[in-house]
Amino acid sequence: MSGYRLKSCVWEITLACCFSCAYCGSCGGKARENELTTDECVDVARQLAELGCRRVSMIGGEVFMRADWQTIVKSLTGRGIAVCIITNGYTLSDKILQALKDCRIESVAVSLDGPADVHDAFRQTGSYDRAIKAIEALTSNGIPTSVISALRSDNYKRLPELYETLKKYPIFAWQLQACSPMGNAKKNGVQVAFDAGYVMDFIVENRMTAPFSMGIADNIGYYTENEPVLRGRPGECFTGCGAGITSIGIDSVGNVRGCESMYDERFIEGNLRQRSLADIWNDENTFAYNRRFKLSMLTGKCAGCPVGMLCAGGCRSYNYFTNDGKLYENVLCARQK
Repeated sequence: MSGYRLKSCVWEITLACCFSCAYCGSCGGKARENELTTDECVDVARQLAELGCRRVSMIGGEVFMRADWQTIVKSLTGRGIAVCIITNGYTLSDKILQALKDCRIESVAVSLDGPADVHDAFRQTGSYDRAIKAIEALTSNGIPTSVISALRSDNYKRLPELYETLKKYPIFAWQLQACSPMGNAKKNGVQVAFDAGYVMDFIVENRMTAPFSMGIADNIGYYTENEPVLRGRPGECFTGCGAGITSIGIDSVGNVRGCESMYDERFIEGNLRQRSLADIWNDENTFAYNRRFKLSMLTGKCAGCPVGMLCAGGCRSYNYFTNDGKLYENVLCARQK
């Protein structure tokens, strides 16, 4: 046995999507050929449960574009695994709302990247209004709802405007994450650089009066004096990349990565059609970039950092895609001046 305990999984059940967003890291739009069948997905759920996984974030593409999504969710919730679905909200209907209740979903996260002009520019006209209607429908039906915003050069200073809108709705959380230059974002030359300090200050200034939890994702930070109040839960601090340590990613054809944001063939540790999840997870040679991490691996400004052993250089995926493949050097660290 590896000695590592699997706690969470991000599972992309399809690449099919009603959008083809200009910054989509997975280049969603059309389903892949030979995506996992319903039976295979149910078996993946069994394997996740047997390894002790307690939470799955289900993504696409667009989850609701897969006809059997409810069966897959039930195969997880029926085994005591909490499921959050991340959606663009565009296809939400009364039928889907009822299905979400029936399968005992833990929560739904709606992607919303800014005011209408910002949000629609990278998706399609009317997508902002549909996302807002989805938030209204979800919350009015008693389904715990959060919002996720992907930050880029063009939208991070529009956070105060989006905040004023979100305060109108009974969401429970708002997560801010850095848009990574991978997939469509890289192909389209989307400018992703932004001032992490501005974003962190925004949270600090508003978190005490906000009607919902506010926090930054693991690809923004790290270890400033405000670290204990920035992750959405009081006292919670970033403790290093969890890819292959406590979490995994699974794509729609069964490839396993440490994190589903590590969207490069280099990080595929195996495929569930050839190997069991337990075999991949417990293999002493998998996820080596994290499981064999040493302080001496840190490079650039991360080398010699006094919190290097805690932070371990930040988010592996964001490092890789923003820094010419370097895994142990973070360009968005707020400690670096």
